[in-house]
Amino acid sequence: MLFSSLSFLFLFLPVTLILYYLSPAPRWRNGVLIASSLFFYAWGAPKALPLLVGTAGLVWLCGLGAEKGRRFCFPLAVGFVLGTLAVCKYLGFFAGIFGARLGFRLLLPAGISFYSFQLLAYSIDLYRGTIRAERSFWRFLLYVAFFPQLLQGPILRYGVTEPMLSRRDISWDVAVYGMRRFLLGLAKKVMLADQVAAVAAAVYDAGAAGTGALWLAALCYTLQIYFDFSSYSDMAVGLGRLFGFTLPENFNYPYTSLSVTEFWRRWHITLSLWFRDYVYIPLGGNRVKRARFVLNILTVWALTGLWHGASWNFVLWGLYYGVLLLIEKLVIGKRIERVPAPIRWLVTFALVNLGWVMFNLTDAGQLASVLRGMFVYAPTDWRGLLKLDASITSKLAMIPFALLFSFPVLQKWLPEEKGVMRSVLLNALYLALFGVCVLFLISSSFTPFIYFNF
Repeated sequence: MLFSSLSFLFLFLPVTLILYYLSPAPRWRNGVLIASSLFFYAWGAPKALPLLVGTAGLVWLCGLGAEKGRRFCFPLAVGFVLGTLAVCKYLGFFAGIFGARLGFRLLLPAGISFYSFQLLAYSIDLYRGTIRAERSFWRFLLYVAFFPQLLQGPILRYGVTEPMLSRRDISWDVAVYGMRRFLLGLAKKVMLADQVAAVAAAVYDAGAAGTGALWLAALCYTLQIYFDFSSYSDMAVGLGRLFGFTLPENFNYPYTSLSVTEFWRRWHITLSLWFRDYVYIPLGGNRVKRARFVLNILTVWALTGLWHGASWNFVLWGLYYGVLLLIEKLVIGKRIERVPAPIRWLVTFALVNLGWVMFNLTDAGQLASVLRGMFVYAPTDWRGLLKLDASITSKLAMIPFALLFSFPVLQKWLPEEKGVMRSVLLNALYLALFGVCVLFLISSSFTPFIYFNF
């Protein structure tokens, strides 16, 4: 079920909120959230629901056993989670490397990469002694399956989430903030991400295209994936607030970055921190010899690429960033600060655009052809392109707005909320925005979130 679907907006969410706020006690509210989260997941992936619940149950039991000194519990939990992820997501990929073909089709559960990382973080933190094992399976299941962040994050840490599993206080101001944040995310999805996505798809579907069109497609996909993924995160944070949870921020205007290093501090923040804490630092981080440091960076980024998908283009994309980060850290260093900020931004944005081309195109032949076309000039037949898909004409007009709103302009434009009248006007503005979003949803075709694939 998509957050941007009419069934979610007008059925699932209102019913869940009514049942939640009418529940007389915290444990009943937890029950509402668990039931609604499992229903939410089963709506689109009923066959994967037993795996989600079963994996959570095994990790929970292993956590209790590990705290009692049973040494086999930690490797059992980690091995099962990693093994399940490897079989469901990567078995076909690795079989293809060795020239083998699977005689059956594997189930790829929605959101498995996200909830697997939460389960791994819980197990590792428990092993390190930084958290205590959760005694209640139902609270643990809520931590794993909480529907606002189940399918696309942000990735939660149990130590931060645990206090909210037992007690949550919700005020009117917090609920209003949550709804506004959700509506902003919804607008980013249907009014920006889905519109520029059509332009990128039209260019790539056209086959041979000129250099200008290919760079336009790269720009549109760059904007699409940011507004698509950050909109989900906005909606997740907003929904969390409506139910009393404070979820971590996942994006901080990454396209304002002046270096690739800064970009990855601002993009998918919870994933970057996960790899830092559970892979990079245990490998030795930067407190090792240079050769080992290079290996650590490349290992982390190859794994980051594979986390996103079982395809060589994702590995290439991960290593691409690993090499760029090594160049910034080992070759350029602090000399980059001498370069004027506009040039640093332009170079960083161009490099990120190229990275998203590698990320987007899974077919090696198409990827090579597109990259060649971007750097070996060929004219673009704009009329022919528009004839193939005339509907993109109106969507081209959304590109400047997408570029504009990838910067923190809303904070400057939205009026300060001082007094009752301004609060009423601001709420009316958000209500009008919701109405416009509904009109976009009714008139548009189905467009799933990109990160549902991961």
